[in-house]
Amino acid sequence: MRGLPRCGARGPVEHVLIDGRPDLAPLVFLHGGLGCVAAWGRFPARLAAATGRRALVYSRHGHGGSGPDPLPRTPRYMHEHAQDLLPGLLDALGLHRPVLVGHSDGASIALLHASVRPVAAVVGMGPHLYFEEENRLGIEAARASYEAGPLAKKLALVHDDPRGVFDRWSGVWLSPGFRDWDIEGDLDVTAPVLMIQGDADEYGSLGQLDAAARAVRGPFRRLVPEGCDHYPYLVCPDLVIESVGDFLDAHVGAPAAEAVR
Repeated sequence: MRGLPRCGARGPVEHVLIDGRPDLAPLVFLHGGLGCVAAWGRFPARLAAATGRRALVYSRHGHGGSGPDPLPRTPRYMHEHAQDLLPGLLDALGLHRPVLVGHSDGASIALLHASVRPVAAVVGMGPHLYFEEENRLGIEAARASYEAGPLAKKLALVHDDPRGVFDRWSGVWLSPGFRDWDIEGDLDVTAPVLMIQGDADEYGSLGQLDAAARAVRGPFRRLVPEGCDHYPYLVCPDLVIESVGDFLDAHVGAPAAEAVR
């Protein structure tokens, strides 16, 4: 695990680089609102190994072991990361036209980034495209769990500032200014998109997948694992890895030079 040089006032970015074939589009993992490098578990390494691709796993500022997030969290925080901060990070690491693998907020960030920069494909799990009642209920339940202790203990295992992570995430999502949050009209994605959402997702309805299908112009595929909650990569990792591999084989494939052989 390494930290990038300081990025202005935001400080270093905790990240892990996984080796793979340099001729294949790299995987870039974008975690959810309470996530970080460690919260992904073994999933990034397993997906990288299964697809033969290089991978970047990193923690956004304020998460995991990255530097602090110095700016107030606004309803546009996902836009800001996707379109202002992520491009600089990828350029610094020389990662071009990646396959973005996002979870929750990270899935929204992936779609927003793919609307302004070229990517090979987008894989999203538990995406958010608009605010709905399920969001509020899920986050209020998470707040109760945090205050009671169980969620606080889990976050303390993977974040330097667990209280800050939880308060920034829950605070903006439950703020009055977030009631009208909707990114569907901001998206212009032509890359292939795979969206995965469990039918028991506690943070959103399957209407989020319908919104994604309306918003993207390239090939679109959806997967709805039965009995799965908001964390498909933890609940059914084998299914997710197999589905992502098949999707990338079908829509990204091998480099042109290899295909000729």
